Amino acid sequence: MKQITNTLVMVRPASFRMNEQTAVNNYYQQKVSLLPAAVNAKAQQEFDNFVVKLRETGVEVIVINDTEEPSTPDALFPNNWVSFHENGDVGIYPMFAENRRYERREDVLETLEERGFQIENVIDYSEAEEEGYFLEGTGSMILDRQNRKAYCALSPRADEELFIEFCEDFEYTPVIFVANQTVNGEREPIYHTNVMMCVAEKFAIVCLEAIDDKKEKKNLLKHLKSDGKEVIAITEKQVTQFAGNMLQVKGHANKKYLVMSSSAFNSLSTNQRNSIQKYCEILHSSLETIETCGGGSARCMMAEVFLPKQ
Repeated sequence: MKQITNTLVMVRPASFRMNEQTAVNNYYQQKVSLLPAAVNAKAQQEFDNFVVKLRETGVEVIVINDTEEPSTPDALFPNNWVSFHENGDVGIYPMFAENRRYERREDVLETLEERGFQIENVIDYSEAEEEGYFLEGTGSMILDRQNRKAYCALSPRADEELFIEFCEDFEYTPVIFVANQTVNGEREPIYHTNVMMCVAEKFAIVCLEAIDDKKEKKNLLKHLKSDGKEVIAITEKQVTQFAGNMLQVKGHANKKYLVMSSSAFNSLSTNQRNSIQKYCEILHSSLETIETCGGGSARCMMAEVFLPKQ
């Protein structure tokens, strides 16, 4: 099994803005004093620059245009509603915010099939929304595809039973914990696992400070280390700069890159950068508007395609 791919689906925003429905438990979103049209234009510019950088390194980026109607302010984070797997399976996920449910689009799968990717099975969990259970794709779960482990920080957007059901269906070993952040002096669950953790081929970036339970922290480290991963720890402060929201990809001639935002890159210490660069190059792009209003960053914008080609 491959852990990294050179093919990504990315959705170019049409009506990006701060989503009031996700702000209730995404503490990274902030209001800005720009008009919605200006916010969307800036987000589109950041998106386009990011895609150019990825393509220059040889990553295949399949850009899907978001639709004006219905309004989907978070459409540029497709990794929450869909995941693509090497055996031809596709996972479709239940979303916490009602206006995010419109992001799920059949035509995205059709576009991939037109490009020669094979889809065997679609496993759709989205009905769980009706019962009030959520599991937001590779935002809620970090997949170690090679070692068949799935890491999940439980939160209002990551239901434990649903996660275990996913692990049974897709044959992953579940590694479960709670990751918190301090909000107004209180410890609150981090909304998505991929904000505080990234698993690459030979290393993992984790905010260990976020895991308050000693047993859970020990268990997480045991899994990562037993799979031969170097653990690079980041701080809670770095998490607020999206230093956990990273993804390893392949470019030309299988050259490897760790992709992140410029804000994440700038928050890293020299030692942390050196640890990463032992394994791969760093590619970063400015995503300031997207991070500020959307509360998500580089990793959230990339849905990895592992599907077999015909």
